[in-house]
Amino acid sequence: MTMASHTETKVYSVDEITTHIKNLLEKDVNLQNVFVKGEVSNFRNSDSGHIYFSLKDETSIIECAMFRRANRSLEFIPENGIKIILKGSVDLYKPRGKYQLIVEELHLTGDGELYLKFLKLKSKLEKEGLFKESHKKLLPKYPKSIGIVTSPQGAVVHDIIKVVKRRYSHVRIVIYPSLVQGDKAKYDLVRGIEVLNNLNFEVIILARGGGSFEEIWPFNEEIVARAIYNSKAPVVSAIGHETDFTIADFVADKRAPTPSVAAEIIVPDEKEILKEIIHLEKRLYKQTQQIFEIKKQTIWHLMSRPIIKKPWTVINTYKQKLDEETNQLRQATTVWIKAITEELKGMNGRLNALSPYAVLDRGYSITMKKEKIISDIKDINIGDDIYTIIKSGKIKSEVQSKNGE
Repeated sequence: MTMASHTETKVYSVDEITTHIKNLLEKDVNLQNVFVKGEVSNFRNSDSGHIYFSLKDETSIIECAMFRRANRSLEFIPENGIKIILKGSVDLYKPRGKYQLIVEELHLTGDGELYLKFLKLKSKLEKEGLFKESHKKLLPKYPKSIGIVTSPQGAVVHDIIKVVKRRYSHVRIVIYPSLVQGDKAKYDLVRGIEVLNNLNFEVIILARGGGSFEEIWPFNEEIVARAIYNSKAPVVSAIGHETDFTIADFVADKRAPTPSVAAEIIVPDEKEILKEIIHLEKRLYKQTQQIFEIKKQTIWHLMSRPIIKKPWTVINTYKQKLDEETNQLRQATTVWIKAITEELKGMNGRLNALSPYAVLDRGYSITMKKEKIISDIKDINIGDDIYTIIKSGKIKSEVQSKNGE
């Protein structure tokens, strides 16, 4: 709805005005998810499970409503006169035309201030990337050593050891004794993580039992968060009860809702491993038998072939075939040589017929001068030495005279 200017004559209904104001409040980001501190008064707990109260300070008061969905996780029942810090959004209750705070979280003043500090640090570390899944380290599947940073007294350490030994006895456990509450606890926790890393433990458990928000505060300290982040070994957080969340839980590589569950997460169950081994052994035996049977059938098939059953029969067959092919090759070679011989004889006869020396057999002679046949009277002069070749030899003569031109 757009409000009309003062120059227009417009009459609004009460619902239109109220709806417009409600929309303005809901759209204002400065009035959504705000933290407000004050004193509780006029507290009322309805049969429906919703709670209503007023929050006041020295000068102002505002009505608050916390519906059953949000107040189920409350760790205390609000009372008139107590100081609190709440988180909520400003809204308008149209049936009465009154604005109010719809409350999502409620904390006592002491815890409330710590909670604001918790949220501030959580936001800072989240922006730096300390909570990213990409940085989380994988837990070893079969760890050989586990380091536990916790108090040596109490049920926590005994629960962890008991579960680990019951599930997986092949592991070394070392406890680094540490304070788990109070101002000095954070330094103990950091030192414990560093020492266990230097000793090359494969995985580290950071643990303590349940407690108030203030009691588990050391696990919300920034130096503890950075020690977890910088740890070479994966860190499993097991702090408080299932509903408790600390900064350490967000940074840790794995969060366990309780210390006992942490032990179950880290070590496998030997009984399950044995079952898996037996299962794999059966599978391996079955597959081996199948492979053996296939190979066996292959061998039997090969053994049934003639080359295996009667090798000499096959060899003799190939020998006979070789002899036949050798004879064929020899015959073909003889025919080829004979044909070539006849062809050479024919060529030799034709060459002899064309040879000038062939006429010698018929009683003719050849006269030469210096290895050159004399075919013209002009080729010789008086006094030249000439040679006459006849069938039976060579005659040397000297030209004394010549007739003809």
